[in-house]
Order: sequence, then C-alpha cells, then structure tokens
Amino acid sequence: MIPSFAATSEQVLTIPAATAPTNGRSGTATRGPLALWAGLAIALTALNLRTAVTGITPLLEIIGSDLGFGLALAGLLGTVPAATFGVFGFLAPFVTRRYGLERTATAALGLSALSLVLRALSPTPLALVASTVLALAGIGAANVVLVPLIKAWFAGRIALWTSSYLLLMQTGQFVAPLLAVPVADAAGWRVSVGIWAVPAAVAAVVWCVLAVRLPADHHVPVAATPSDRLRVSRSPTVWGLVGLFAMMSLSNYSIITWVPAVLTDAGGSASLGGTMVGLYSAWGVLAAVVVPHLATRLRNPFGVVVACSAVLVLGYLGLAVSPLDGTVLWVCALGVGVSTFPLCMTLINHRTRTAQSASTVSGFVQGIGYGLACLGPIGLGLLRETTGSWSTPLVVLAATAVPGVVAGWFACQPRFVEDDASRVAG
Repeated sequence: MIPSFAATSEQVLTIPAATAPTNGRSGTATRGPLALWAGLAIALTALNLRTAVTGITPLLEIIGSDLGFGLALAGLLGTVPAATFGVFGFLAPFVTRRYGLERTATAALGLSALSLVLRALSPTPLALVASTVLALAGIGAANVVLVPLIKAWFAGRIALWTSSYLLLMQTGQFVAPLLAVPVADAAGWRVSVGIWAVPAAVAAVVWCVLAVRLPADHHVPVAATPSDRLRVSRSPTVWGLVGLFAMMSLSNYSIITWVPAVLTDAGGSASLGGTMVGLYSAWGVLAAVVVPHLATRLRNPFGVVVACSAVLVLGYLGLAVSPLDGTVLWVCALGVGVSTFPLCMTLINHRTRTAQSASTVSGFVQGIGYGLACLGPIGLGLLRETTGSWSTPLVVLAATAVPGVVAGWFACQPRFVEDDASRVAG
C-alpha cells in the first residue's frame, strides 16, 4: 500500500468497520452512486491540498511591494502551512468525532475557499496573514480527514486510491506555481491568488451534496487513547521518524518559500522562481510512486535516507555557490532530496503491527514534525536579513541533513514500534 504523502495527522483516526459502506462479501466499498460521488470528492480535495501554499510563494515579492512588507513577513507566511497543518492535525479529530468525516470535509473546503477569496482581497499585510491562516486551517483539516475517508469508502482499494490521491495532490502542487506569475502578469496578483478558491469551492459543494444524503452519524471515527500515545512516545523508532520527518518538512517549506527569492536576488526573474518551484514539486510525483515501493522491498531502507540527504546537500550548496548557473540541476537535486517524505509515510505503516498503532504513530510524528518545521521559513528569512545574502541560510539548510541522517538510522531499523516500545518500557 502506498501511504499518504501529504496528510498531516489524518491517521490519528480509525474507522469502525461497522460504519463503512461495504458490499457484504469482500468488505470493499459499495460501488453505487454515493461511492462514485465520494470518489469525485476525494479527487477534487486532493487537487486542492497544496495549491494555496505553492500558488502564492512565487508572488511574495510582488505582493510585498504592493502591500508593504519584507522578508520577515514572507518568512512568516512560509511558516503558516507547517504550523496550521500541525495544529489542525491535532484539532480536527475533535470535530470529526462530533460531525463525521464528510461534514468535516465540507466545512474544511468551504472555509478554505472563502478564505482564499479574502486573501485575494487583502488590503493590509495583517489581513493577508489572517486569511492565509484560515485558508490553510481548512486545508489542514482536509488533510486529516482524507485518508480515513479513503479507508471508509474504498476499503478494498486503499492502495489504488491512496496512490491516486497522492499524484493528484502533487499535480496541484506543481501546477499552481507554474501559473502564478503568468496569471499575475496578465490579471494582477489578486486574481492569481484568488483563482484557487474556485476548485476548493467545487470540492466543498461535492462534499456537501454527499453529506446531506448521509445520516448525521455516518463515518464518525474513533480517536487514539492517551495510553496509545504514551506507549509510542517511548519508542526510539518513533523518535527517529519524528526527526527525519521534521528535517524533511523544514527543508520542504523553506524551499517552497525561499527558492524564488534566492533566484530573484541573484538576478533571475519572478517567472523563473515560479517555474523552479513547479519543477521542484513535480519530482514529488516520481518520489511518491518509487520511494514507497523501495521502502517495502528493502528490509532496512537507510540507504535511501543517505542518498536523499547527499543529493539534498548538493542542491543547497549549488544554489549557494552558483544560483543561476545550473539552476535546473540544483532544483532537481532538492526535489529528489526531500523524497524522505514518502519514506516516512511508508515506514509509519511498515513499522507498526496494527492500524490503531499506525494511526497513533502518524499523529505523533506529523504533529511534532510539522511543529519543528515551523522554524525553517521564518528563521531563514531573519538570517537572510541579518547576513545580507542567501549563502549562510543555504549552508544552514544543508547542515540539517546531518540530524536527518542520524534520525533516519533509528527510523529505518527493521523492528516494530510495539516491540520497540515494550523493550524500552521493560
């Protein structure tokens, strides 16, 4: 099974088998009109999971010139995705336990669509930040519920639907920055930012139509218990996953936020910055397909961590030394280097014995990992303002590969979290 590449803490939820719509024979989801509608809603949601993030980063300097803010606030905007994904990864389960998965998805996408419109209309930097927080809060909640929805509606085709969701998410992630600058040049940055409210609104409408046709208590999930969280927190494997995920997420959001600024400061165009963010994101499609299969075939995939870390360092140092000569090579290296993201998602499943354990580990790893990743974009922006160049921030980013490799050593050990935690407790 290819696990989710982008979910935040979605697997802190489990779906009671009795609530899933099955055909009574194989346990697979009913293939009726409602299942087709659910499949459409899942696909539309996946396309929206990163457009609000990557669709604005190539425009930060343009927007900053218009609204009057600098690198520090741009760094804050780059921190918002990781922060909101982490926070709402913890909060969304409380909502889903009360209202169910489909209704939570409806509200999440609706909030995101409305907030993206408000972001496009922002008259001040404060309004821009506030609307961005709300938009990504909705996306963070959608991240949480999407994988349980796949489990609930398509229990017999989890691998197919998870792989499709992953590819659609990556498609949205790399298309948004490619369109950002051309649309802004043609119609202004507000239109470029605001257009992503349309697919979010369509997804919300589809979920709403589905939700009103279901009972109020349909697909209400069960959360992990405090004792489950305490048990996994004793595992060195889990803490290895936390460290690996945190360093990868820090790199990912720093790259998305600052690569356009690195290139424009070196004399490149805003269009080049958007294109390179798109190229970087496109590598996630290949990684999403290849890396999980490697992780399932290798008893200890630590070699993947080492290889990705080496390529990541190459990309950072290349940008630091020669940002406009070899730009494509350096950005491709960064895109390959963050392939430890799908590796982490795969290991969460393959280092746990039960679905409940995988759910608990997922919430623990991603909640803490995204929290630590918040330090990246804003910290690097402040470092750039202090030093006056991107050389030092890029070297710092390259250095984060070291704790990532150390954490990867523990994360990749071929043992189960349950056994690991029991040994530590004993």
